[in-house]
Amino acid sequence: MIGLFAFLFAMWLLILGGGGIMVLILGPISFSDFGELDWLFSSAFKAAFAISLVIIWIFVLLKIKNWIFRKEIAS
Repeated sequence: MIGLFAFLFAMWLLILGGGGIMVLILGPISFSDFGELDWLFSSAFKAAFAISLVIIWIFVLLKIKNWIFRKEIAS
């Protein structure tokens, strides 16, 4: 039972941490070398960064889930 709460706690930490990264670090980023297409390049960069963070978060949660289930099955 404690494994489930640990998984949920880790999930919420990743959600809050990812939100903080998006707002504090990724939000203010802008490019000024592309003229009228600044918004396009900055949006594409932000989207690629956000998608990569989601993939990393999913990978981390899968590792935590597998570790918890292995521990529960072994006991």
